[in-house]
Amino acid sequence: MSNLIVQGKSLYINNEPIQLISGAIHYFRIVPEYWEDRLLKLKACGFNCVETYVPWNLHEPKEGEFNFEGIANIEEFIRIADRVGLHVIVRPSPYICAEWEFGGLPAWLLADSNMRFRSYHEPYLEKVDKYYDVLLKKLVPYLTTNGGPIIAMQIENEYGSYGNDKKYLTHIKDAMLIRDIDVLLFTSDGPTDSMLQGGSVENVLATVNFGSRPTEAFNKLQEYFPNTPNIVMEYWNGWFDHWGEEHHQRDPAETAATFSEMLERGDSVNFYMFHGGTNFGFYNGANYGDEYQPTVTSYDYDCPVSEAGDITPKFHAVRKEIAKHKDIGELILPESIPKMNYGPVTMTESVQLFDALEMISKPIQKANPETMEKLGQDYGFTLYRTFLEGPKEEAALTIQEVRDRALVFVDNEYKGVIDRWKNNTISFAVPKEGVQIDLLVENMGRINYGPLMNDPKGITEGVRFERQFLFDWTMYPLPMDNLQLLSFKENNEKTTGPAFYKGTFNVEEIGDTFVELPGWTKGFVVVNGFNLGRYWEVGPQETLYLPGPLVRKGENEIIIFELHGTAAPKVSLIDTHKLG
Repeated sequence: MSNLIVQGKSLYINNEPIQLISGAIHYFRIVPEYWEDRLLKLKACGFNCVETYVPWNLHEPKEGEFNFEGIANIEEFIRIADRVGLHVIVRPSPYICAEWEFGGLPAWLLADSNMRFRSYHEPYLEKVDKYYDVLLKKLVPYLTTNGGPIIAMQIENEYGSYGNDKKYLTHIKDAMLIRDIDVLLFTSDGPTDSMLQGGSVENVLATVNFGSRPTEAFNKLQEYFPNTPNIVMEYWNGWFDHWGEEHHQRDPAETAATFSEMLERGDSVNFYMFHGGTNFGFYNGANYGDEYQPTVTSYDYDCPVSEAGDITPKFHAVRKEIAKHKDIGELILPESIPKMNYGPVTMTESVQLFDALEMISKPIQKANPETMEKLGQDYGFTLYRTFLEGPKEEAALTIQEVRDRALVFVDNEYKGVIDRWKNNTISFAVPKEGVQIDLLVENMGRINYGPLMNDPKGITEGVRFERQFLFDWTMYPLPMDNLQLLSFKENNEKTTGPAFYKGTFNVEEIGDTFVELPGWTKGFVVVNGFNLGRYWEVGPQETLYLPGPLVRKGENEIIIFELHGTAAPKVSLIDTHKLG
């Protein structure tokens, strides 16, 4: 393969003009066994390129410890894309947004209260450079200049929506160049004055991101960069969901019409997303508009290919437009993956969280309640415990401030929720003998976009009873990544409050299925040791996607952590995804 070259308003590969028709597929949101299936569907739709982000927090989960195995094996994803016959665009910016936890930045950065990210702050840049030493070395063999499929790479991501530090952007550019990244480099920003001013770098190709009005967007791009190719690096053909919202859907005809307008003119387009996938585990991000808005587990995004890999009406509408302009042959799709209805599963065993603490957590004692990051914890829950002397008249308990949602217990009795929304205090009196206070705090996803990204989790300042701050805390970090240490007992009706439930189901034929949780309130689901993600009765998502490769023939184990208890500890494994 040869380099992608810019000449005036055109792109060339092998001295031949090329119109990039690309689609975003995130390897880290798809089980590796399905990478080929999704890439073949991209190719079958008439696309010639795949684009992916690279999440730093997945690849360096602990500082200095790197992970490129399984779902993090980006090299294998690139090799499959090459084999399928697709060009590859990689966006390895330290920050990716992507509705991904902390925009891809590793949570351990926040253990340093003085850390400043996405700017020329040397302690931050030292950590980026160490990450790039490992990551970029893996990508170099796959550049087109070395015979691979990677035609372009991104410097930073929508940086103009965040800042204007050109010295920082230049450092990221140079960090890539000195590590032998010699393919086309680009930036991508919204089509506004401040975004293009803040996010672009000298001698780096500028592209824009939008969901509609392409003429207007490209006119703004040309204002700043006359005679540059019109490239939309993120054409938002769908959208994502926050908990408690309606499920987003966009008319396929509208998507196709906007796309057709760009195809006609010869603009290059990258669909964001072509196939969205899933925020497995605790990797969903959050936004902050008027309030904190955590993103759901599904990243279906109303795409041409659904979360579970199904071809949608949008796929056909988009392919029809491409076929008007390119010879893409007849539609040949990979064999469809069966959807299985395995039926109901009863949770036969359980253990209450308070009984499980010593099994899965080592307590840490401090005068002040500390954030998760300062406790060396990235994701999950933390239980904060203290003793309050009595007697005291009824007064309000206040967490200053909670990130993101706390269950309050007084002498093991559940009193209610204090959260980042409108539930600010809980009042109670303290008897003469005093009370034990337990605060179970959930990290619901760090903010991934905007000015409030500095989002440490747990209790960030302190806890007060009336005006008096409470000290002498015992903290139990609960990252929930060691549930194999749990000892369960036979389920009984006394199981209330936060608890783990366990059940088994047998499978003869393997396929995709969906976990339906009627009567459950809030928690997460683990199948055969793999965390599928969170559920919450507020919707819109009503089922969790369980890909077939996570299921095995014979007996399978399902563990559910439920915060608020359930009257009927049963789930159903059904063949239909319910997204609201």
